[in-house]
Amino acid sequence: MLHKTRGIVLHSVKYSESSLIVKVYTETFGLQSYLLKGIRSQKSKTRPALFQPLTLLDLVVYHKEKSSLHPVKEVRLAIPTHSTSSDIRKSSIALFLAEMIYRTIREEETNIPLFEFLWNGFILLNTTEEPFSNFHLLFAIKFCRFLGFQPQGNHSDHNRFFHLREGYFHPLFASPDECLDEEQSTWFDQLIQTDLDQLPLLSFPTRARAVMLDKILLYYRFHLPGFKEIRSHEILHAVLS
Repeated sequence: MLHKTRGIVLHSVKYSESSLIVKVYTETFGLQSYLLKGIRSQKSKTRPALFQPLTLLDLVVYHKEKSSLHPVKEVRLAIPTHSTSSDIRKSSIALFLAEMIYRTIREEETNIPLFEFLWNGFILLNTTEEPFSNFHLLFAIKFCRFLGFQPQGNHSDHNRFFHLREGYFHPLFASPDECLDEEQSTWFDQLIQTDLDQLPLLSFPTRARAVMLDKILLYYRFHLPGFKEIRSHEILHAVLS
């Protein structure tokens, strides 16, 4: 049966000489895999560039329950992403976030709140002008709510140290492998307290950006069993430093 749905490209791999298999987070079906036959051939009317990470698409797809791979009948760009594709910093952020989402979401079912968060977040990335270098940090913290381990915002003069394993601020500093120091905890609290549309208000020194990304990924590893190493974050470090 044919269905219309919006979708967000997360990952693609070559299949045979001319085709692609693309992982897309869809509004209607959650995370799905689609086969695009012949898209890499010269005769194809559909551009492979449509399936870059975080491209926002309108799709007409065939969907069969219990099938792991679905055909695509029609596809077109839903929202232009010229700003993201033309700026190496934004494209690096997009690559990192797509990999992070791909490695965390396993839902093959409808989740409208999550889809709207992702869709609107990536529109914001594309349309936001300077400063946007902290977008990935803020997005990663807000994304935690949909994964079930949103950090508690109980930072205070008494609770000064964020415990990564516990997910909230403590009065005492624990092991440096599990706890942020006082300065890092203040930065972490800024991320918790700032909404995505308040991104320009978030100001970190460059050194904080790299530190916080590493700490956030450690936080994910504590709370997501089997969370694999993110390969693209080293590129992000280099581009945003």
